[in-house]
Amino acid sequence: MTGAKTVSAWLLVASGFVVLSVGAPESRPATGASDSGVRVMHPAVSQLAASQPAADARSGGFDENVVIEEYCVRCHSERRLRGNLSLERFDALRPEDNAEIAERMVVKLRAGMMPPPGVSRPAADTLVQLVEALEARLDRAAADRPNPGGRTFQRLNRAEYAASIHELLGLQIDPGAYLPPDTKSENFDNIADVQMLSPTLLDAYLNAAAELARLAVGDPTATPSEATYTVSGYASQTERVDGAPFGTRGGTSVVHNFPADGDYVFSIYFHHTTTGDGFAGQLARGEQVEISIDGERAALLEVDSWLSYADPWEISMKTAPIAIRAGPHRVTAAFLETAEGPVDDLLSPHDWSIADRHTGMGGYGLTLLPHLRDLVIGGPYRVTGVSQHPVRDRIFTCRPVGPSEERPCASAILTRLGAEAYRRPLTDRDADALLAFYDEGAEEGGFEIGVRTALQAILASPHFVFRFERPAQEAGPGGVYRISDHALASRLSFFLWALPPDAELRRLADEGRLGDPGELSTQVDRMLADPRAEALGTRFASQWLRLQDLDKVHPDSYWFPDFDQQLADAMRRETELFFTDLVRRDGSVFDLYQADYTFVNERLAAHYGIPGVTGRAFRRVEYPDARRRGVLGHGSVLTLTSHADRTSPVLRGKWVMEVLMGTPPPPPPPGVPDLEETDAASEGRTLTTRERMEAHRANPTCNSCHRFIDPIGLALDAFDVTGRWRIREHGNPLDTRGELYDGTSIDSPSALVDALLKRPEPLMRTFTQNLMAYALGRRVEYYDQPTIRAIVRNAASEGYGISAFIRGVATSDAFRMQRVEVSRP
Repeated sequence: MTGAKTVSAWLLVASGFVVLSVGAPESRPATGASDSGVRVMHPAVSQLAASQPAADARSGGFDENVVIEEYCVRCHSERRLRGNLSLERFDALRPEDNAEIAERMVVKLRAGMMPPPGVSRPAADTLVQLVEALEARLDRAAADRPNPGGRTFQRLNRAEYAASIHELLGLQIDPGAYLPPDTKSENFDNIADVQMLSPTLLDAYLNAAAELARLAVGDPTATPSEATYTVSGYASQTERVDGAPFGTRGGTSVVHNFPADGDYVFSIYFHHTTTGDGFAGQLARGEQVEISIDGERAALLEVDSWLSYADPWEISMKTAPIAIRAGPHRVTAAFLETAEGPVDDLLSPHDWSIADRHTGMGGYGLTLLPHLRDLVIGGPYRVTGVSQHPVRDRIFTCRPVGPSEERPCASAILTRLGAEAYRRPLTDRDADALLAFYDEGAEEGGFEIGVRTALQAILASPHFVFRFERPAQEAGPGGVYRISDHALASRLSFFLWALPPDAELRRLADEGRLGDPGELSTQVDRMLADPRAEALGTRFASQWLRLQDLDKVHPDSYWFPDFDQQLADAMRRETELFFTDLVRRDGSVFDLYQADYTFVNERLAAHYGIPGVTGRAFRRVEYPDARRRGVLGHGSVLTLTSHADRTSPVLRGKWVMEVLMGTPPPPPPPGVPDLEETDAASEGRTLTTRERMEAHRANPTCNSCHRFIDPIGLALDAFDVTGRWRIREHGNPLDTRGELYDGTSIDSPSALVDALLKRPEPLMRTFTQNLMAYALGRRVEYYDQPTIRAIVRNAASEGYGISAFIRGVATSDAFRMQRVEVSRP
């Protein structure tokens, strides 16, 4: 492409600079309280709201160091080093001298996990007094020497890149087609310190810039290429897919960006048996595949009943060339629906319509219909030009009527696009650089090629790909500075909307008003009321709760033939909508753990056994009983913490400890056998998961951790692999009784929730810590814990509404400010 080498140098050279100039410190703002009303609170909430930072002075002869010496040092000594921690030299009167160790102690003490079960423990009020004294001294030290932390820069990850392209140009893209997978830290994909740069990654951004500029403007010289859209083999194809015309079933519906006007060929590939046979004979008789463009039929293919993988064209069909104009179009390849409702056969069909590709092939009495596997779009052939379309309309906001108007028009277009892409006003140097790219392209191909070359430069620019946070004023090494208003606008927008800042945020930043704490709080409230705040559910909550792991678990079709991709997608959507609803109505964060309602469609409601729900739309429903409460009753969480053929109390217990409580267990030591290595049966009887676990943890090395993990997971074992309630396993009655590490007896999911809410501090602080990590784009460190405690205390005064937590993070020093790294020789 024209200017490709220059654009490459643009990114490679410019991405090498690092922001070293920094700004002056700014005073810490007071966190304002909202006008939210009184909330009905769980008793644990009242308990947490009543807690206040402890006074520093010792009373009644209480000596923190004596308590630590008597109950902690015996394990955490220089000799024994349990948990790789020694407290022999720790001074509880000056915990700030070893703040990192002190914060680790606070987490364990608040969770009630230390001292561990089986050893002598002081009275409960003694431990409370110890942890409150540590917190008070740590918080006071942090107020005297604030440390907001910092990071160099962030780059746009896959999701942010796709959202930015759509906001800028209106192009819908699959970022996975251009960029490598994002590295995760703390389970988030936007953590700066793991966003390493490599030649491969830089090449990916450069290639994406070239291709997307070509698709946006159009390419009259485009040569034929192919794009493949694959339908998951786990997806059922008995109903209409989203975006497809009514009267169709299965297949796929996608938005494809056509680079030019011309002829395109659509190829269809079908799922087949493992031996390469198609859906022979009567199974495919009368089946038709419709190819539609923007809802209008473009081709209709009669499915060959005797397709075979041995055929030269394999198990596929293709259309004749079809003339299509440039731009984004919705393309659907789907079967025409020949019947509605269940197929009348000898056996009732599975919900997963392709659970076994051989089922129905040999006269078993179970009908299996053809399933589409791939849609391949090839072209353009016989290019005839580039038609106007919505993406071009967004780019070419002016049209020169003569050569003298071309450069001024290009300047207006590039100034607007550049400011939106860079998320700040262009400097004269920025504008001159983009016009230079325009001149280079226009010299070779005219006005449109010049704009396309400059657009490519914008998309390849480090000012678009990276989020450099420039300081407001200078500060020396170790100093604290306030980030610029434009950097703050980007932080806020990507935090709440997962999008670049909108016009109002950019205007406030231009005016220098966004940094005002009052204005910042106002903008948070405005943005939370906007539908785009749904990103907190689809991005933050989805990653915090590990919903992406749902894609890794495919329940065994032999045991769970009704679990398909549609059910998995419904489970994920349930959890996302649940969190989005909390944000929309400013619900209590405690609803995450104890809510007696959820969001389901007909398929998910039937899976849960909830009557009276019909249709594909999701709606809020009350649980019919106390079996399910909060996210621990969601099929998404229960499935992602299972194996394909059995439940896993270990995975479920580990998930609760890590995700909800913030106390992840250590990894198992080397050489410890897996549960699968224990006997699965005894005396001719298949053992339950609990019985196999009891044999597994008989090993003392395993028991030290499993005594924490297993009771939590066993309390959830009445839910099967797919989150459906059960009372037996392998025909044996379930035994879900257990005892938490603090001695609390639990035997059901509701009992587990009640036990967790007895200690609400770890739940609230872990939620806040994850929210803060996602907002800041960096890992939360020990010096952030005083801020987290302050946010939770302030949220208590507002009834624990979720907006109080979000506003507390967005107005915190850590969000608005950074600390200059001190260079070490």
